[in-house]
Formats: sequence, structure tokens, C-alpha cells
Amino acid sequence: QSGQPTSAWFGPVVQVSPVSSYLEELPRCPPVQCLPPARWQPSLSARPAPAPELAQESNPSDNARASTIFLNKSQTDVREKRRSNYLSNHHTSPGLSKKYSSCSTIFLDDSTVSLPNLKSTVKCVTLAIYYHIKNRDSNRSLDIFDEKIHPLTREKVPEDYYSVDPEHKLIYRFVRTLFSSAQLTAECAIVTLVYLERLLTYAEMDICPCNWKRIVLGAILLASKVWDDQAVWNVDYCQILKDITVEDMNEMERHFLELLQFNINVPASVYAKYYFDLRSLADDNNLNFPLEPLDNQRATKLEAISRLCEDRYKDLGKVTIRRSLSADNLVGVRTTHAVLS
Repeated sequence: QSGQPTSAWFGPVVQVSPVSSYLEELPRCPPVQCLPPARWQPSLSARPAPAPELAQESNPSDNARASTIFLNKSQTDVREKRRSNYLSNHHTSPGLSKKYSSCSTIFLDDSTVSLPNLKSTVKCVTLAIYYHIKNRDSNRSLDIFDEKIHPLTREKVPEDYYSVDPEHKLIYRFVRTLFSSAQLTAECAIVTLVYLERLLTYAEMDICPCNWKRIVLGAILLASKVWDDQAVWNVDYCQILKDITVEDMNEMERHFLELLQFNINVPASVYAKYYFDLRSLADDNNLNFPLEPLDNQRATKLEAISRLCEDRYKDLGKVTIRRSLSADNLVGVRTTHAVLS
């Protein structure tokens, strides 16, 4: 009746011991050491593969916006040469090693992007191959390009062949022999370099002393068939390189195409990119293109070419889309009066 809860409301009252008494009776366990959470790493099969579009964007042989590999590999040596030249010529006045145009004389070279100079282009391409070999990241290779497994000559390969980098002169002589014997063009040399860098990127390999000859030979073989109208057959290269067989050439060509994923397309923008980067490489290494003073005959020829291009652009400007006149534009339309004599 006093408002306090009684047993009549909730039944008999049970006295509950405090919780602390139960905790004191429980056995004490040793402390547990918690390990830091391990970082989860997906397996190789679960990792997403890089998109082919991203791979092509970073590949200079497919995308003209990407920088060429040979030009990047040559920058280290170019900086060293500039530093040494600066130190050697710091106290002396260097002589002029390059011809410069003046008001009375203009020096030009015959090399253009559509018709490059053969000798200078081959020198630049072989210099790019030289920097590829010298500044390679590792020695990744394939058996099909190994010269010890597939020799080009009957002579025994030296023991130190894998460790000695070839000189630029040796690479130039090898490529010059193939180009002069097969009568290849300078454009074919540029496409050869495009295929070479595409092979190194697609196959994830390096060009090194043991495989550079067969890689260059395969790139020249493929470029001559794709670019030149009168392609050189594999048997023709066997006549140039006496000790190689047609079966070996066919097998190397088949593997080369498979590693390129049969992508032999060279866009015009990529070709122009490689051409101008080769000119930059030549300028950095003092491999100047042959310059000759502009005479009357060449000046007349240049004027005719420029006039032809100018006429073409004028003709393109005249071809416009016919538009219908509205009511607002009818005011400006006027007709000329006939003049009677």
C-alpha cells in the first residue's frame, strides 16, 4: 500500500549477487597478442590485366605522342658529351663544325620526311640501335634471336660475345651491307626502327650483343616487304648472308610477326615522329646531314613545289558548301547591271 513493489506483484523476491563476485571466481586467461592485419594481395590470375589501349598509348611505335625509346636512352650519353665538351672548350675558342646560313648564302640538305637521305638515315638508325644495346635495362632475349643457337655465319661465336657491346661502326657496316645489296630505301630504314622498338615493347625483351644481328635482320626483312613495292624475298637475303638458310629466315619471320601480334601498320604520324627524332639524335651526336649551298636550280625547284602547294590550298578554299539564303540575307544580294556599248 505504500507504493513499494512487493512479492505480490512480481512473485517471490530473489536476491542476486553482484557481477563482480562472479568475475572474481572465473579463472584468469593469459593476455592474447594481436597481430597486425596482413595486407591482402590478389593472385596473379585475379589481378586485372592492363588495358590494350593504355599499352598502345605508352608505346611510341603505335602512338606519335609518346617519346621514342632510342631518344630517351641516348640522353645520358648526350649530357656527358656536352659536359666534357664544355670542360674542354671552356678556356679555348672552339671552331665552327657546322655550316650556318647567312644573308648571301643559304645551306640546305636534300633530306625531307618524304624523301630522306639514305646514308645519313642509315647512320642515325644504327646509332639508335647502338644506344639501345649500350643502355639496355637487362639481357632478356629469346632463343629464336640468339646468334649462338642460330648463327649467321659458320665461324664460331666468341666466348665473350655476350658481354662485349658492338661499336657503332660494326652495326653500321652490317646494316649498310644489307641496304646496299638489297637496294633498300631510306624510308625502309625508319620503318625498320619502328618495328624494332615495337618488338622490344610487345615481347618485353632487350636487344643485346647476342641477338642484335638477328633482330635487325628480321626488322629489315619485314620492313622491306611492307614498305617497298618490289619486296626482297627471303632467298635474296640468303645470297647476301651466305651461311643462313631459307628455313631459318622463314622461321624467324614467322616468330617476328607473332611477337608483333601481326601489327605491321605504321601511321604517318609515327613515321614523322621517328624521322624528326632521328634528326634530333643526329644533331646531338654531330652527325650532320650533308648541307649544300642553295643554287638557282634548287631555288627554282623549291619555288615550283611551294607554288604547287599554294595552288592546292587555294583550290580547297574555293570549294565551299552552298548555303540557302534567309529573308535577312536577301537584302545584301545585289545584281550587276549590264553595260550596253
